[in-house]
Amino acid sequence: MAKPIPPVTLPPPENAVQEGEWLRASLHRWLDEEFIPEPVNADIAQRAAQVFVRQRLEGENDVGQLVIAILTEMQGFDFSESFYGEFAVANAVSDLLLDSLGLERCCGN
Repeated sequence: MAKPIPPVTLPPPENAVQEGEWLRASLHRWLDEEFIPEPVNADIAQRAAQVFVRQRLEGENDVGQLVIAILTEMQGFDFSESFYGEFAVANAVSDLLLDSLGLERCCGN
């Protein structure tokens, strides 16, 4: 029987706004590099960072829950001018957070 992957938890925020700025810049860079730079990428990154900061200020430290919150709230974002959608954005945020913690993205290691 396969063992469940344990949750990944961020340390409590020392400065949630600074974390949000890091996420905004990192996600914007990722969006621009993954396909082509588009003006809407700045808006996508800003919105995802806003959700992230709000969740962190409300005490959420679980990466999975943060990603679900971003996914849920990004469903209301207009992606009509983008190659991306809410799932791509949420997955990118997950990868960026795991990278920042020095964790492997594959297989829960």
